[in-house]
Amino acid sequence: MTNLHTLDRARIRELFDLRGPTYALLGGAYHDDPYPTWHRLREEAPVHEGVLHELTGFEGPAMFVGLPEPDRPHFTVFSYEACEAVYRDPEIFAQWPDEVNPAGGELSPVNSMLFMNGPGHKRYRGLVQPSFVPARAQWWIRNWVEEAVHTLIDGFVADGRAELNVDFCAVIPVLTITGSFGIPVERALDVRAAILAPMEIVDIMTPIVESRRTKPQDDLISILVHAEMKDERGEVHRLTDAEVYSFALLLLAAGSGTTWKQMGITLHLLLQRPDLLDEVRKDPEVLRLVIKESLRWMPTDPMFSRYTVVDVDFYGVHMPKGSVVHINLASANRDPARWDRPDEFDIHRSQKPTFAFGSGPHVCLGMHVAFAELTTAIGALLDRLPNLRLDPDAEPPKIIGMYERAATEIPVLFDPGAVR
Repeated sequence: MTNLHTLDRARIRELFDLRGPTYALLGGAYHDDPYPTWHRLREEAPVHEGVLHELTGFEGPAMFVGLPEPDRPHFTVFSYEACEAVYRDPEIFAQWPDEVNPAGGELSPVNSMLFMNGPGHKRYRGLVQPSFVPARAQWWIRNWVEEAVHTLIDGFVADGRAELNVDFCAVIPVLTITGSFGIPVERALDVRAAILAPMEIVDIMTPIVESRRTKPQDDLISILVHAEMKDERGEVHRLTDAEVYSFALLLLAAGSGTTWKQMGITLHLLLQRPDLLDEVRKDPEVLRLVIKESLRWMPTDPMFSRYTVVDVDFYGVHMPKGSVVHINLASANRDPARWDRPDEFDIHRSQKPTFAFGSGPHVCLGMHVAFAELTTAIGALLDRLPNLRLDPDAEPPKIIGMYERAATEIPVLFDPGAVR
């Protein structure tokens, strides 16, 4: 990886501005705590007719997957049991209402494996799954995550202060993903800036894909261009360029935002709990429990959606065919029917699966990579920055947003004379 001076900090702050116009469209103007309202709604009924942000009382713009879809009926699911039932029945609750073909059609994250249903999704997922299993986490850490983390820390380690959310957390997933594509670090921000302009990303990737077809390297693009898959007729073929780009666009869209925001949420939790921070410093294994509990307690994406493919009566509510069903996984993760004291942040509670990474056939492909990024990055901060603490003279971070919850700026101080 090249030196940090190739990363423009002003541009980073512009691209990842939680108060900017991009995040405003996702409900960035929502600054309240939604959980009391979600608790009340869950107690009233496991399923409600309506869209989540409107049921929550937020009237500002808030678009997300499955929204706005004004011509379809909308329903929101709040209880753990009902959310699990949606996740586990893709024959009724489909990932997407239309046919998806990554080998043809428009290049877009929507026209990708994530939005496929049934056997097609299973074939594509089976092709790339081996690169994302827990045993491959060290491959990601060794090749891209560690270098990104330490390069960023090197950029502020002598200052005695830093803003961790945007200047640190936001950049790591982008550097990890673009690094796995073989994209040089000086183009990483160009890729992020073009997240809504797929053809610009394809232009950057085209020479890399062409090169890897003849001279593979130890990276994800090489794996993709040389992978073989059976189609619906049983014939074996390698992925086309369109299929490779489809997967790359999906990974950029899905991975570069969620890991950043969850890392910021976890640091926000740690730095406001000095006793817990000391516990992690004494035993680094405790960090894994902190991250798992932060994923339950405050997942950055509180809602995902499905589409009914038939009329269905579900928990006393009739849903016509073609309805959008919003899974409020954040509410499910605090359902008192599943967890004692669900609103408390308690790393020592009994470990149970949550919906932080979804569930069912479409459970998050990159969850183990995300966990590797979180543990490596936060662990490095605590290891290299002695006496890391929130800046008492700065505004403390808070959680904002509706469909992408995130911590605001995380200004910190540390003792520069003893840094490593």
